[in-house]
Amino acid sequence: EEIADIRQRLHELQVEHRDLDQVIAHLIEFPPNDDLLMRRLKKRKLALKDRILQLQQMLVPDIPA
Repeated sequence: EEIADIRQRLHELQVEHRDLDQVIAHLIEFPPNDDLLMRRLKKRKLALKDRILQLQQMLVPDIPA
């Protein structure tokens, strides 16, 4: 059950990351007058990427050395 929860959360974060990527791409094409907004979106996207990587590592089985 824990693995299913991790996979579900991972999927949710990947969707949010992809959505933010699209928003950022749109804002690059049509720049807003708000640079702070762009920085916040990029920072959130990086935080999502870090969390996605953490969750993916949790799904990788430990291999004994």
